[in-house]
Amino acid sequence: MDWVWYLFRFEGRINRAKLWLAGLIVICWMLFLAMLTSGLIVLLGGHPRNIGFGLDYLLRIFDPGFYRSRSLAELPVPLFEAAGSVLLFWVYFATAIKRLHDRDKSAWWAIPLVALPGFYNELADWLPNKSYLSLVIGVLAFIFCIWAFVELYCLKGSRKTNRFGGNPLAPIDTRPRWEQMSEIEMVPHKAGPPPVWRVKPGYE
Repeated sequence: MDWVWYLFRFEGRINRAKLWLAGLIVICWMLFLAMLTSGLIVLLGGHPRNIGFGLDYLLRIFDPGFYRSRSLAELPVPLFEAAGSVLLFWVYFATAIKRLHDRDKSAWWAIPLVALPGFYNELADWLPNKSYLSLVIGVLAFIFCIWAFVELYCLKGSRKTNRFGGNPLAPIDTRPRWEQMSEIEMVPHKAGPPPVWRVKPGYE
């Protein structure tokens, strides 16, 4: 399997099993990056701390107040968390979009099914507590989460070739390509009528 295409590119189709596998890969990467970062902190003489990845860790590097509350020596770890979050989001979106293609849906469906539920927690912090708007947005985010899970992880893809490619579950024909001329030979005559075409021995 082409792992670069599978994890980082957006064209083509993948089935449900490959999307579940991508989720497992993302979780393993998160654990590996967290352990790597914690190990580097200890080696550099720092104290162990919780390492995380996600939208919160990515957005906070754009907040000027975040830098005012930290020293220069503390900045590499948050920047590493933000870079790791970008990598993990890229893999998740690349595989989710290919799964949407398998369902014969364009990449634009990733906005309501993938992006909006993820942004709900960030948006909820800006809304007043116990307001009807906050309740409506929370219910919509929950509905979109359930819809995304069923659409991406549960439903079968298109059985036939669609506008995004062939069925990833279709059997692959491994037989060698038939070449007609390889089975035919020309037997020349020494004299008389023109040469005769016949099927080679062993192909009859």
